[in-house]
Amino acid sequence: MSHVFSSAQALLAAEGLDLGHTEWLTISQQRIDLFAEATSDHQWIHVDPVRAASGPFGACIAHGYLTQSLANLFMPQLLIIENMAMGVNYGSDRVRFPAPVKVDSRVRGSGQIIRAEPLGDAVQLTVRITVEVEGQARPGCVIDTISRYTFNPICE
Repeated sequence: MSHVFSSAQALLAAEGLDLGHTEWLTISQQRIDLFAEATSDHQWIHVDPVRAASGPFGACIAHGYLTQSLANLFMPQLLIIENMAMGVNYGSDRVRFPAPVKVDSRVRGSGQIIRAEPLGDAVQLTVRITVEVEGQARPGCVIDTISRYTFNPICE
């Protein structure tokens, strides 16, 4: 269930809010291969199932940056910004990959608004996205995303 925000004031008041979880997503070999093709990262631990089976993880694993990029998929499932004039991805503060994400694992995102700051006419929002891996104690990725949102004036 997404949390909906339609004003700067609502975002600022949401600091510390737990955004819940997204639906589960299976990380298929096809998704890994497409990411390898897009980034030219064809390391065998990602794209060679035969060799990876006898490697350190026992199977192919998703690229760390593939796991990180899922934040972009999970964010709009966790929060919706209405009445927005513009929103931009400003970057991230921290990214960690505590555990590998093996092929055919199911992952989901959980989120928390860890900081909401006024920035001129905008709000700078830091959301911690944790990419949970089903059946694993440690997540595949934890990233503090930073976005900036400006809103249209509210007409009454």
